[in-house]
Amino acid sequence: MGVYLNGVSAYRLYKGETIKPYFVDKSQILEELFPMVDSGNSHICITRPRRFGKTVMANMIASFFSKGCDAQDVFQNLAIARHEKYNQYRNQFSVIHISFNDISRKCTSYEDYIGRIEKLLLEDLRTEYPSVKVDEEGDVIDTLLNICGHDPSAGFIFVLDEWDFIFHQDFVTEEDKKNYLMFLRSLLKDRPYVLMAYMTGILPIAKYSSGSELNMFAEFTMAKSPAFSDYFGFTEMEVSALYERYLQICKKPGVTMEGLRDWYNGYYTASGERVYNPRSVVMALSYNSLESYWTSAGPYDEIYYYIEHNVDDVRDGLALMVSGVPVSAKIQEYAAASMNLQTKDEIFSAMVVYGFLSYENGKVCIPNKELMGKFVDMLQKEPSFGYVYRLAKESERMLQATLAGDTETMAQILELAHDTEVPLLSYNNETELTAVVNLVYLSARNTYRVEREDKAGKGYVDFIFYPEVDRKADCIILELKVDATPEMAIQQIKDKKYALKFQSRLGEPPKYTGRILAAGISYDRTEKRHQCKIEILDEAKI
Repeated sequence: MGVYLNGVSAYRLYKGETIKPYFVDKSQILEELFPMVDSGNSHICITRPRRFGKTVMANMIASFFSKGCDAQDVFQNLAIARHEKYNQYRNQFSVIHISFNDISRKCTSYEDYIGRIEKLLLEDLRTEYPSVKVDEEGDVIDTLLNICGHDPSAGFIFVLDEWDFIFHQDFVTEEDKKNYLMFLRSLLKDRPYVLMAYMTGILPIAKYSSGSELNMFAEFTMAKSPAFSDYFGFTEMEVSALYERYLQICKKPGVTMEGLRDWYNGYYTASGERVYNPRSVVMALSYNSLESYWTSAGPYDEIYYYIEHNVDDVRDGLALMVSGVPVSAKIQEYAAASMNLQTKDEIFSAMVVYGFLSYENGKVCIPNKELMGKFVDMLQKEPSFGYVYRLAKESERMLQATLAGDTETMAQILELAHDTEVPLLSYNNETELTAVVNLVYLSARNTYRVEREDKAGKGYVDFIFYPEVDRKADCIILELKVDATPEMAIQQIKDKKYALKFQSRLGEPPKYTGRILAAGISYDRTEKRHQCKIEILDEAKI
């Protein structure tokens, strides 16, 4: 048993995951790897944003195949145990498992970094194959070839996690990156000892493999490759099962299934299935609280830097996305590897790769409330975003004016939005008015669940504000009209019985106990004037 070769750390870490209350069994991926091991010389690379289960999966794969341990106690109750060839593959192979984000605190250069990896792997090989001569100053690749030469049946499964980790380290130069890529190429490409190389990361390898460095890898991304999509991120069915488990465990549940969907859903696999951020779901259920568990570090801070320094290219797109409107974009996943993002498509591509945006059918959007909060914070703190910043700063005043029935202030804020230079929002139709209204109510998202085009009563309401923080707060139904009156908007709210959305089911206590406010907002394109009206609905007449 070594550090990298047939070690037990992956087994111990994965076993720890399986006994946690909100563990999800993804072991079926092993069935897809069995044929690759059989054929030999197979190379796959799976790239996903952070917090999407890459490391847990790598630990599972290493602990299942490695003959350095007996993992029967871990896998016997998982789905893979039902496979007819389960025992044929379980713990039958030599596995080299390297987590490239495992770095010594004394590491100050690429030579220190890669030298430590080679040194530890050579020590493992020397211990495991004492009959094969290993020069202390020798080369890992030569040693592996010698082992294969002594025993033609010898083969290794490589599980390489976070392959792109060093590209975010300050001590790594451009020349170091080239050397690192050549190290991986020399280690893995066309080597008789490679049964399978399973590699994970955030950055796609295509950016670096324009020649022949890593072109032996088949790459599977969230945006473009449907294969393996089901194994990264939680599906709707999986989150529903976790939620049922949560209701059994938690004595005073404070999380709703709707809340989980609102906060952490919204990512898309290449096959079109929606998935949740797995880490955030587990954290929310574990700590009985819906909040942002997203942390900003490393490449995420770099993305913010590029947004702030390319405002003219991305500002309008962000304005639409923050207002709930998807934006067309040509995703170039390799762009995330660049340190000089120039265009809107490059910036949005990088944000998809890092998990800030989701991508489907040629459009990008902000996936959920967790990420929306990050964007709102940024827009409210960065004056360089111009009109978007000014509207975001006014959003708290807009909400308070609405709750107070101060229609004059509401109209003034809407006039401010209209008078700014907003090229994407020309008020030609209600859709563009909707985008502006979304911006001027940004702060409402802190205390309300704001839904657009929500099914209510006899139709679909433009906006409905559910008070999720304080259920005693006022509920808001907002209807928009172009070239009409706010009175007509409120009459539609009444006629369509939108307020039924706030009524509890028969026999259940009321979920919301505050007033129900009907808000009508209109815009006259001829007079270029906004009008607003607020009316408290009589619940007895709903």
